[in-house]
Amino acid sequence: MKAIWNETVIAESDDTKVIEGNHYFPPASIKREYFKESTTHSTCPWKGQANYYTLEIKGETNPDAAWYYPQTKDMAKPIEGYIAFWKGVEVSEF
Repeated sequence: MKAIWNETVIAESDDTKVIEGNHYFPPASIKREYFKESTTHSTCPWKGQANYYTLEIKGETNPDAAWYYPQTKDMAKPIEGYIAFWKGVEVSEF
C-alpha cells in the first residue's frame, strides 16, 4: 500500500493493518520529513488517545491529516504506533 498527498508518496508498506476501513502504516514506512507533530488529540473508546501529524509538502499544509495511537488500549495493540490517513490523502495499492 502507499499513501499519497500533494503528488508525493508519504508512506509505503506491504504490511499495513486495516482497522475500521483505515490502513495503518508501520512507523518505519512513513517519510518523516513531511510529518510535523500536531497538538491535536482525540479519544477512541476502544483504541485510546490519538495524536496527529500535519503534512507539509511543496509549501502546502494539510493539518491533522495523519493520526496514530502512541499507547493503545489492549484491544488495539496491533496498531500501536502505526499511522493512518484522511483529509485528502489517497491510500492505494502499489
